[in-house]
Amino acid sequence: MSIVMFTGASQFALVGVVGAGGTVWAGAVAAALLGSRNALYGLRLSSILGAIGWRRFAASQFVIDETTAMAIARDDPALSRFAFWSTGVALFILWNAGTLIGALATHALSNPKVLGLDAAPPAAFLALLAPRLRAREPLAIAMAAAVVAIVVLPFVPAGVPLLVVALLVTLYGVFRR
Repeated sequence: MSIVMFTGASQFALVGVVGAGGTVWAGAVAAALLGSRNALYGLRLSSILGAIGWRRFAASQFVIDETTAMAIARDDPALSRFAFWSTGVALFILWNAGTLIGALATHALSNPKVLGLDAAPPAAFLALLAPRLRAREPLAIAMAAAVVAIVVLPFVPAGVPLLVVALLVTLYGVFRR
């Protein structure tokens, strides 16, 4: 999954929903919603990268939060491209090596709860979310989303609260303007 879906938040969402008992489809929708921001990053990066053909396809695999941040932080287009590609290649190799090591380690440690590793996906998700909650509005939206998810949790299958919240936040974003 890490090779094909190279976006951490989406991977954590998919695994989190399925791990909580949700369907693969609910997990896939949650992952797609989180990954949709990468399409907006791609729009911004297309003028910087100027990639065509197979390079455009390769670049699309590396359009994530970190590569976008590194690319747009540079004033020189050549440095922007270098920052994008070097960050993307390094993260892709290290992320997938870590995933492989983790997959192989499951044979040595069959129950991740023994070391508290079951808390890693939610903790990683919160680490990705926390920097975005510095202003009042995003914090209020996150708090309201948490309340909605907790309220609907007993009434819907696992994974669906995240979809309900995503729909409500999307509607808020559309109608807020």
